[in-house]
Amino acid sequence: STTAMLVIGDAIAISLMQLKGFNKENFANLHPGGNLGKILNIKIENIMRVGSANPKIKEDKTIAEAIKIMTRTSLGAISIINKKGKLVGFFTDGDLRRNFKNIKLNDPIKMHMTKNPMYIYKEDLANYAAKIMQEKKIDNLPVVNKKMELIGILDERDLIKEGLL
Repeated sequence: STTAMLVIGDAIAISLMQLKGFNKENFANLHPGGNLGKILNIKIENIMRVGSANPKIKEDKTIAEAIKIMTRTSLGAISIINKKGKLVGFFTDGDLRRNFKNIKLNDPIKMHMTKNPMYIYKEDLANYAAKIMQEKKIDNLPVVNKKMELIGILDERDLIKEGLL
């Protein structure tokens, strides 16, 4: 009889949730400390890498200089910025491997970077970034502000650490 009462209680609760239009987003907002709340509400700015953990280089620098920075930060990627600090490109160790025969270490990074790369805003939700990374099969995303100035980078390991991947 206890089991029957639990089933009836669950059925009533589910019926009321459907009747009121209560969804997982409502639940997350009411329970922000829970796993679902965390998954649906954590913002990029709370988990992105900044400062020396954010590999970046100016577009007129060389491939060799970019590789040194990429190696130091061990992300396997680097954001390329212009003189004003705006994101203009992205370069990964995969780009290096795929084009190894055509790349010279003294080439400017802008010759081999991905122009107009994908990026996210610091205000974006982390689960949005996780979806992009999974769909596009990428490991890193540059983080910019509304002026397109580079302010950080998000690595898939940051999402894994937060339980989002």
